[in-house]
Amino acid sequence: VQLQASGGGLVQAGGSLRLSCAASGVTFSSYVMGWHRQAPGKQRELVATITSGGTTNYADSMKDRFTISRDNAKNTVYLQMNTLIPEDTAVYYCAARRPFTPSDKWPYWGQGTLVTVSS
Repeated sequence: VQLQASGGGLVQAGGSLRLSCAASGVTFSSYVMGWHRQAPGKQRELVATITSGGTTNYADSMKDRFTISRDNAKNTVYLQMNTLIPEDTAVYYCAARRPFTPSDKWPYWGQGTLVTVSS
């Protein structure tokens, strides 16, 4: 399983970015996909998840600003991030897990993409 994240960069506070994660070597449409992030000096945290059927779940602090989506035909999951704040600065990772597996166990990870939000 390979996950390739992209789309990170430097953006001013209040701006937007869309992250993408392309998957290969997996039956993408059946997997639960997630975005996680790790800010400097902090533990990695879950940002959002999306099931094969499109059911989404978000961390409370991000649910009004971030949107996760997937395109099964392209084997890609996206994270649209709006109204970015400096506290969103982090390395963002996409991850995958099989359905009906523990929600805190993500066996497959991408390499991460850095998002930097300037004030």
